Amino acid sequence: MFNRGRFSLLPIALFGLYAVYYYFSNRQTVPITGRKHMVDMNPRQEMALGMQSYRQILSSARVVSSGQSVDLIRDIGRKLARISEDPGFQWEFNLIQSQQVNAFCLPGGKVAVYSGILPVARNANGLAVVMGHEIAHAIARHGAERMAQEKLVRIGQIATGVATNDMDPETRRMVMGAFGLGAQYGMLLPFSREHESEADYMGLVFVARACFDPTEAPKLWERMGEAGGGRGPAEFTSTHPSHTTRIRQFEKWMPEALKIRRDKCGQ
Repeated sequence: MFNRGRFSLLPIALFGLYAVYYYFSNRQTVPITGRKHMVDMNPRQEMALGMQSYRQILSSARVVSSGQSVDLIRDIGRKLARISEDPGFQWEFNLIQSQQVNAFCLPGGKVAVYSGILPVARNANGLAVVMGHEIAHAIARHGAERMAQEKLVRIGQIATGVATNDMDPETRRMVMGAFGLGAQYGMLLPFSREHESEADYMGLVFVARACFDPTEAPKLWERMGEAGGGRGPAEFTSTHPSHTTRIRQFEKWMPEALKIRRDKCGQ
């Protein structure tokens, strides 16, 4: 009879114990939402990596040095930075000439907006929603959390490899493939979507605190959907929530955001 070999539980058990230890020894709290998450990188190291990446991106990009759009981005950025809960960021805001409909904020407060998103943002409130979302990613340390998750997945892959070492090659490939799919669809993608939703919420709070109009957020995502040509991939296969989900979440959070704006700005 064909022998498929034996699956060893010891490496999996040891990995499970390590994963629990790793999580609780590196647990931190996200500002505003209070969510507990796993981050094992020193903030200074994270900011240094952000600065290095930012310089590399700008060195090969067409950076717009002046103009009305640059002034608007920097004005919005300064207002959002003042009300954000940053851990000592050295803020910088730049406009990159590109057709990309995108923006980003790297650790340390290094923000870039691509000119392709300006027509979709349409106005200062829409641009504040875009920038508030990206700034929220950096404040929440989503990049460092994602790196910690990927590190844990790599260790889990090693443990699974050891546990299946005595199996025949075909069965071993099936088990390793199942682990990879489980990690991707059961951990990495759901956490990525959670990060996006968390950044949407935090960004909406920042927009309201900075006295911009939070009601522009769902309108922006309607325009983003139109710019993207309609429906994208199924949500469970995507790193981002669907536009419909995001709009529905913004509508749920809107009463809170409007209250924050009234209390903070009298509007």
